[in-house]
Order: sequence, then C-alpha cells, then structure tokens
Amino acid sequence: MGEGLISREGTVLVIIDVQENLFPLISDRDRILENMRRLIQFAKIIGMPIVLTEQYPKGLGPTISEIRDLIPNIQPVEKVEFSCFGSEEFRKTIKRLNAKSLIIIGIETHICVMQTAIEGAGEGFRVCVVSDATSSRRPEDKLVALERLRDNGVVVASTEMLIYELLKRAGTQEFREALKLIKS
Repeated sequence: MGEGLISREGTVLVIIDVQENLFPLISDRDRILENMRRLIQFAKIIGMPIVLTEQYPKGLGPTISEIRDLIPNIQPVEKVEFSCFGSEEFRKTIKRLNAKSLIIIGIETHICVMQTAIEGAGEGFRVCVVSDATSSRRPEDKLVALERLRDNGVVVASTEMLIYELLKRAGTQEFREALKLIKS
C-alpha cells in the first residue's frame, strides 16, 4: 500500500479540524500553520481538490481564519465522528472527487488524523499524513500516532518532500510558483 511515490492523479488534500477553540492549544502551532498554508497554496497551484472538515463546530468553533481565508469557497464537512470516514457527507465528497489518494493535514494527529488515515488505508486509499503539517496538544501523542500510522501502511512525509514529489520536475511554471512557497 505505501510503496512508491505519490502521484497527483486522483489525489485530494484533506484538512482536518483546524478550529478556533482547539488550535491555540496545539504544540508547535506556528510551524504547523505555515506548512498547512504552504500545502493549501500548493494544492491550488497544481489544481488538487481540497476537502475541509470541522469536528463539532458548535463546541470547537469554525476553522481558523488563516485557513478559511485561503479557501473561502470550500464548504466544511461538519462531523461528530473522529474518523472522517464515519461521516456520510465526507464519503460522498471524496467519492464525487474520484479520490484514490488522500493527503492529510490538520489536528489532532493522534485522534481524527490517525483514525481517518488508518480507516482510509484499510478501505484501499493511498494515504499520506504530512508530519510537519499536523500536530496534537502533546508532542508525545503525535509521535506515537506517527509510529502507529506507519505500522498501518500510511505514508508519512514532510511538506517539502511532498511538494517536490508531486511536482516531479523543475523548470515548469508550477515549479516556479511552488518554489516561492518553499523559499518563503
């Protein structure tokens, strides 16, 4: 399941639960936010579909404005299930997008990110969790989650690794635009 390079064909960026009442509690949140923003901007450059989820927004609030402002036209999938696959709306959305691979960013690594990734891999999706664009309140929870993800066939990558992997080559207009994100 986790062999080989990730292709952009059928790949969807999934942003999980980056919400106002939870994000301020997250470990290393400034770096995580910067990498999430890079990946969202990169997805827009290469035309990759984006799905946004919110866990119980009545309690955890809406998605933080730093993310919402980058994707104002994307309606969040509201859920109460920890795994996004527990949400019928999420399932319908990724089916409509013909998703074969999921690139997952967001919070928290050891709860909603991990459960979504493992369930997705179990259902035959190629799943990649971007380690420096996801976090938890406690760093040790994130570390344990990343180990468990690898044990379950989920690809773990960094933001820059993934951008270059999806670009495949230098010298293109996409490469020039992406380079600005990497160097910023």
